[in-house]
Amino acid sequence: MRGRDLGTLPVELKHLRYADAASQHGSFRKAADALGVKQSNLSRRIRTLEERLGYRLFERTNGGVRPTPVGRDFLQGARRILDDLQAIVDAADAVARGATGQLRLGFYTSLSAGNLRSTLLDYARRFPQVRISVVEDERCRLCTGLRNGQIDIAIVTGEPTAEGGTSMALWSERILIALPETHRLAAKDVLNWTDLKRERFVLSTRDPGPEIEAILTAKLLTPGESLDIDHHNVNAESLKCLVSAGRGITAVCESCMGSVPHGIVFRETRDGNGSTRVGFCGHWMPGNENPALRNFIQVLEERCPPLGVRPNGV
Repeated sequence: MRGRDLGTLPVELKHLRYADAASQHGSFRKAADALGVKQSNLSRRIRTLEERLGYRLFERTNGGVRPTPVGRDFLQGARRILDDLQAIVDAADAVARGATGQLRLGFYTSLSAGNLRSTLLDYARRFPQVRISVVEDERCRLCTGLRNGQIDIAIVTGEPTAEGGTSMALWSERILIALPETHRLAAKDVLNWTDLKRERFVLSTRDPGPEIEAILTAKLLTPGESLDIDHHNVNAESLKCLVSAGRGITAVCESCMGSVPHGIVFRETRDGNGSTRVGFCGHWMPGNENPALRNFIQVLEERCPPLGVRPNGV
């Protein structure tokens, strides 16, 4: 026979909490004290619950209360409901605080060293239950991913290139020259840009390759000159492998120093203004309410005292 329809049996959550407390403490008075309510309110609600169920949950004695046989089964089920509800509330609270959930981060430089790697390690230590998904892609596709909600934040070089987002200036990194350890310039601790005028470069067509090529052009060329460049559709790690294979030299961001193929070295290149650096920015959409993103931005702000957060950019 089918049981009664719950729609005709109005049992409130408070009924279950009061009955469970009475079962745990064996006394209406002790249960009321534990819950911070009047004993008369607790006993009245339990009596109402029993009337709606059509059977007694407790036997009342001078020494307190104890569950009836049918009450014992009901109270076990009530305890499971309360435990499951608490688990749901705790899980939702953790997501709301950004303690769990997912952070989707886009980038196109290296994670082998540098500030981005350190920031991710710091964030993962503080929020170990958050799943971090990383996307390595071109700047334009990262911009699209932000607008479409496919990623939460993009860490890229240079300035914003699209409208509708928020950007935050972060750190800067030196531009370094990667060259074979047998190269004639490897013996020098620091290079001058003029040392590189007649070198063959291997550069990526992917970001930040075009930006690095623009820096090389500005530093090395005078009107009418051109650079000796072999372009490859590869990432920075593959560029370093091409250098180790003797295909040329390359310029990379400082964070690429964490992974070093056999046979190459890195050298800083300076001019009258010192080392050449490239800036990094974080970009996100202002309507993104992901709590994990909010906490990641807070970590960025702690690590990089704000140079500015502005509507603009991606």
